Amino acid sequence: MSPSFFARGAVIGFSIAAPVGPIGVLCIRRSLKDGALSGFAAGMGAATADAAYGCVAGFGLTAVSGFLIRHGTALRLLGGMFLCYLGIRTFLSRPKAAPNSECAGNRFSIYATTLLLTIANPATILSFAMVFAALGLGSRIDYLAAGSLVAGVFAGSAAWWLVLSVSAGHFRTRLNDAWIGVVNRVSGAILAAFGIYALSLL
Repeated sequence: MSPSFFARGAVIGFSIAAPVGPIGVLCIRRSLKDGALSGFAAGMGAATADAAYGCVAGFGLTAVSGFLIRHGTALRLLGGMFLCYLGIRTFLSRPKAAPNSECAGNRFSIYATTLLLTIANPATILSFAMVFAALGLGSRIDYLAAGSLVAGVFAGSAAWWLVLSVSAGHFRTRLNDAWIGVVNRVSGAILAAFGIYALSLL
């Protein structure tokens, strides 16, 4: 694995993950409501999707990228509708005391939800393709370099979600039911707004 390409990939992954969008809102809410591990599970779904798109772009999987681009409108439609659903459900959810522990199955469902939401944005693959081309993986595929970049993308993205979930989870014990209710309403409204915005672009 090339340390140079891994480092570049880590910077790319961290930078792509850092802007707070719908996945960031989900990660923060999960960390505040259920603890840092649940928030990190949400972030890892996004990190996995970023790595998957990095693989498609880096290894030149044209059949997969072509399918995603051809069905981009349908994927954005499903993603926008699901964001609206999540927003409404979150907005209407009642605050309740957070459990002391969570089953692994619930964290897996959190992970799967953010994985599918991130995959539903196929425009991400174009960003990776352009970045990878700029780093010298345009006309000729260097599989070792591409693998190093993808590994770095995953590591950088995961690092951001770890920082965000631990930071948000730090404030969990300071929130009472009233504040959790406010978090639910604000998070729900933001998620629904992201969903409406995504649908407006169709």
